[in-house]
Amino acid sequence: MSDKALLEEAREAVNKKQFDVAETKYKKILEDSKQETSTSAKVLQLQENAILELGKIYRTLDQPQKLLQVITDSRQLLGNFAKSKTAKIVRTLIEYFDNLTDALDVQIEATRQSIDWAMESKLSFLRQSLQLKLSDLLYQKHQYHEALKYINELLREYKKLDDKSSLVEVQLLESKIYHALRNIAKSKAALTSARTSANSIYCPTLLQAELDCQSGILNMEDKDYKTAFSYFYESFEGFNSQQSDENSKTAVKVLKYMLLSKIMLNLIDDVNNILKNKNMAQYQSKDIDAMKSIAVAYSNRSLKEFENSLIQYSTELKSDDIIKNHFNSLYDQLLQVNLLKIIESYECVELEHIAKVIGLNVKQVEGKLSQMILDKVFYGVLDQGNGWLIIYDEPKKDGAYEASLDLVKNLSGVVDLLYEKATALN
Repeated sequence: MSDKALLEEAREAVNKKQFDVAETKYKKILEDSKQETSTSAKVLQLQENAILELGKIYRTLDQPQKLLQVITDSRQLLGNFAKSKTAKIVRTLIEYFDNLTDALDVQIEATRQSIDWAMESKLSFLRQSLQLKLSDLLYQKHQYHEALKYINELLREYKKLDDKSSLVEVQLLESKIYHALRNIAKSKAALTSARTSANSIYCPTLLQAELDCQSGILNMEDKDYKTAFSYFYESFEGFNSQQSDENSKTAVKVLKYMLLSKIMLNLIDDVNNILKNKNMAQYQSKDIDAMKSIAVAYSNRSLKEFENSLIQYSTELKSDDIIKNHFNSLYDQLLQVNLLKIIESYECVELEHIAKVIGLNVKQVEGKLSQMILDKVFYGVLDQGNGWLIIYDEPKKDGAYEASLDLVKNLSGVVDLLYEKATALN
């Protein structure tokens, strides 16, 4: 039987979900191909289809080790292809790992091996592409310093080549890594460089969406949630316009950031309006329910509801580092709002009473109230001897007093000027 007929039978077996049969036939094609001396276009196309379709079976069956073996075994055949085609096949096989269960370590191993092979085969373009992929994988594994080592090498090479398209991707990843390391200044610098590079080329929609998302994240670090929301909205539109399973997951993540921005601004009505938008309806999920729960808790100024939401939606709310990092700030704001709610009807109140109502110990309440007084959130004084909080009305500005100060200041200036002139005459 010819390899072409075997390929058709293998595809038919895949359609019938007879993956064992299909696997056997694809392997037979690849074994026959190793004995094949011809490198005609038809033979190469047959080999490419067999390699990629066998890899796709292992992706479907969630078998990362077998996928790694396909990459290793196919190298003997890949030498027959043009460099660009070889790069495409290897990158596609590496990307098949992306959605497999617990496959990150295997994917990193496969990528490292492929980089070594690309260097031996003098495939510079493939090696650079794989090094960028490896940096991203190391970033996902939180091995930031090793990832930066590859990033710095790629930056030097791409700047020499003046490859702006690749520079954008490398600089964007550099920004993400520095943000994860909490070096916000370098993260902003890298993002600015990425945007500058992107402005001089045609930037694909998804890459632009990623740039906007990173811009929103960095604006949230500056507590500029209004600007952050604008960037997240643009990013969401980009991912929403390119429908795929992976893009839908990213769109949900960006939508969560949009809602977080509105919650941080205490614009809870805007949260509800956003979720009523027809573009958002398809993304209803437990992740979005978690953000709605937080919004309701914040709207009700209920610390207890907030804590219950964190427990109920622990996976959805704490699995994302960006959202988790802003929860301390959100909790702090909510605690402040709750304290203001408790003390708003008092002129003098016991600290023990406040602690009992809010469910914290007296020391925590005293520390927070002290900070709020220093920040001029409200006016008052802590009487620690008696354990009281005394609240004052907000002082009103006296216009005449301010005008008098300005007058004295101006008169002082005039007197100084006259003194200088008198000194000059003498």
